[in-house]
Amino acid sequence: MRWFLYSMALLFLVACSPQADKVYSVDELPADDALLAKIIGECRNNPGNLRNTPNCRNAEAADDTPRLERMRKSLGG
Repeated sequence: MRWFLYSMALLFLVACSPQADKVYSVDELPADDALLAKIIGECRNNPGNLRNTPNCRNAEAADDTPRLERMRKSLGG
């Protein structure tokens, strides 16, 4: 009986734990502009809590790459 109560408590705790968000890589984000814009928007709206999360760091890195390419082309490189 005791093991049943422990297993039910464990099951309850696992079911109520927060779901982990999928971490997108820097290579995945430029392929989906809507997802990239959504993640960057969320990160910029709440920088105190989200700035150091993996998705925010990867989204900022993915957003910088095309910007640098456009700058290079505009400068004649």
